Amino acid sequence: MKIGIVIYSADSETVWNAFRLGNFALKEGDEAKVFLLAKGVECEALDTPKFKVTEQMKSLLDGGGKIYACGTCLKMRNSEGSEMCPLSTMKDLYEIVKTCDKVVTF
Repeated sequence: MKIGIVIYSADSETVWNAFRLGNFALKEGDEAKVFLLAKGVECEALDTPKFKVTEQMKSLLDGGGKIYACGTCLKMRNSEGSEMCPLSTMKDLYEIVKTCDKVVTF
């Protein structure tokens, strides 16, 4: 199965759980793609002692998952993206929605 995960939250626990779902899907042999939208593009700054978001993000990438970050949302926050969260477009989000078997939002 191909799972698409759209994250638009900047809540550490919510984002941490979204990436945990993606990591679980990868371990089950599925594909996982994550698109960061709106406040979701801030996810690299959400680590707390309890919710290690970037650790989950790295695990997803190491497991073969992909992360995309909305370029417009990044620019609105004066950010250019990063290696972990590359600048992406609505076309990338559209392709995720179009090609994935399931899409969930957080």
